Amino acid sequence: MRQRQPASGDFLASEKGTQRKKWKGRLPVALIFPNRYALGNSNLGFQLVYALVNSLPGFVCERFFYQDNQPPVSLESGRPLRDFPILLCSLSFEQDFLNLLALFFAGGIEPLAEKRSADTSRFRPGQPLIIGGGVASFINPEPLAPFVDLFVVGEAEPILPQLMDHLADRLNVEEPEALLRGIVREFTGCYVPRFYTMHYGEGGVLTRIEADPEAPARVRRVVLDKSPVAGHSQLLSPEAEFSNLFLTELGRGCSRGCRFCAAGFVYRPPRLWSAESILAGLAERPEDIKRVGLLGMEMARSEDLARIAEYLLGEGCVLSFSSLRADAISDELCGLLAQSRLKSAAIAPDGGSERLRRVINKGISEQDVLCAAEALARAGIHHLKLYFMIGLPTETEDDLAELLLLTDKVRKTLLAVGRETGRMGNITLSVNSFVPKAWTPFQFHGFAPLTTLKNSIKFLRKGVVGMANTRLVVDQPTNAFYQAVLARGDRKVGLALYAMLQGGQNWRQTLQGCGIDPEEYAMRQRGQDEIFPWEIIDHGIDRQYLWAEYQKALKEKFTLACDTAQCKRCGVCHG
Repeated sequence: MRQRQPASGDFLASEKGTQRKKWKGRLPVALIFPNRYALGNSNLGFQLVYALVNSLPGFVCERFFYQDNQPPVSLESGRPLRDFPILLCSLSFEQDFLNLLALFFAGGIEPLAEKRSADTSRFRPGQPLIIGGGVASFINPEPLAPFVDLFVVGEAEPILPQLMDHLADRLNVEEPEALLRGIVREFTGCYVPRFYTMHYGEGGVLTRIEADPEAPARVRRVVLDKSPVAGHSQLLSPEAEFSNLFLTELGRGCSRGCRFCAAGFVYRPPRLWSAESILAGLAERPEDIKRVGLLGMEMARSEDLARIAEYLLGEGCVLSFSSLRADAISDELCGLLAQSRLKSAAIAPDGGSERLRRVINKGISEQDVLCAAEALARAGIHHLKLYFMIGLPTETEDDLAELLLLTDKVRKTLLAVGRETGRMGNITLSVNSFVPKAWTPFQFHGFAPLTTLKNSIKFLRKGVVGMANTRLVVDQPTNAFYQAVLARGDRKVGLALYAMLQGGQNWRQTLQGCGIDPEEYAMRQRGQDEIFPWEIIDHGIDRQYLWAEYQKALKEKFTLACDTAQCKRCGVCHG
């Protein structure tokens, strides 16, 4: 990515004081998003941490993004990464792991935590304290354990202000070991990898996680219980992924329990903010910004959504979103969509057949999808994107055939509405390979063989031929395979990433050179009692519940959505 100068348009009114803060008397903190600038500045979690740290007295926080191995400099002041004694790393995707290490190399930062602490008597610029956070790190932090001094496990708001105050008092006076031990003693949700040893047995299978006597056996994540003002955009930029779009969250987590979705489990219990909290977040929108994105629309109560829609319509705002749940499209929402004059929308059936949707616990039917397609078309949506996965547990060619049949039924539904309105619709069929993720019932299931996935794509390509106004887009299965290795990875995989940057070989060659079989990590079925490296984190979920859910999936049995007032199934609400 090209170098950028600080842009005043990045800020939601620099009156808030976050722009061009002076360093004098303040502790500088680098906030790193190891991906593109456009994507990072559209990430609400990244924005919230940026605003939170800059709101703390005695700190100044500046942003860094991955720039294709160029020497990283901060967006705000152009200072190099080595000038910052604290690095906060926001990790959203497994693919960010290698980018983060590359950014360290390019910035003159020793990636290995062991070497950094051996060369310094305290954390300081050039030899910084590296703190990891973000959803990818608390799903499975282990691939980055050799490089990160401290992980903040969970959501930032309940812990980060107190942790930063602790660091302000001690960073410059305590040795690294003493500082980290003090953090582990004082704070829940802080994982220091150097205080844990992973023991492996025959075949390289993890047999035991040994904790330092002063460290907890497992690290319990922290969550935000309530929010008087819903999380909302702090930064706006025309160069962001969603330019000049004001984001507001409706809650966190999801009650649906889709068995493939890590976010639906690690953000438990699901929390829906009150309508008052959401409207308070929306009220922070600058008057000249009219595009609004609502995060978590599938969770919203119909009466709250009606109030939100009424507010947005009264403010002359238009709605933008990534995807909608097919069974959550109400009259109020369609009215707002029509007012917003959106031309495209997305629905994610995920499973291609009714049977597969039972396997993954999606909880929507073919009729839900068709009704949603018709409602969206009547609301003026001309382009519909359908998200599906291939390689799901128990998938057969019959499921793929049903996927094509459903797509054609959606196409005909759009065509029927188009004949009435004079506006023909079109479909993008977006297909990705299923990747088993930690903390889901499918963590026990293996990634599908590449030949199977490639044959499935061929089958779909052939089936789409002849479907007018329908386009098939697929991600390469090899990309998903790499992601699956990282998703199930451990510290050995992390050290292989380090070797990859040093050796210049591709990921498969490097893994094999390090004695790692990528198929063993990604494709091997896991047993009921096998210990997983990511279980150093405690999300409060009973792993036997996850196994039971996996068995229900294989039997195509449905599980009801979470009801936090009554449900005690998974262990989170009574842990």
